[in-house]
Amino acid sequence: MAENDEEQPTDQQPTTEEALKQWRIAERTVAVARRGRLAAEAAAVAAAEAAEAAAATAEAAKSALAAMALAETSAAKTAAAAKATALSTRADSADQDAETAMAEVDEAEAHQRYRDATSRARDEE
Repeated sequence: MAENDEEQPTDQQPTTEEALKQWRIAERTVAVARRGRLAAEAAAVAAAEAAEAAAATAEAAKSALAAMALAETSAAKTAAAAKATALSTRADSADQDAETAMAEVDEAEAHQRYRDATSRARDEE
């Protein structure tokens, strides 16, 4: 019983007032115990949810690590392809420069042949 309870002789029954007082004290004790039990149950549920969340976070981190590794591999392949494309484009550009130079030489020669032809035609008149 609580501190405020008066001790009753064992052969005497409590009065109505004393019985009511004891009952109210017992009700408060039960209410506190129930709140404690509910708090403990809520804490247990929260702990279980936290454990599930931690496991999910670990799985997500593992998946993120795998995705990062795939992204790194993909980036390396993309870089290699870009390098190959750049080298190929440089080679194509060099080939085009050479073709342009040859075409310019051919055009200059054709132009010279035309001048020579027109000069001969004038001389023949």
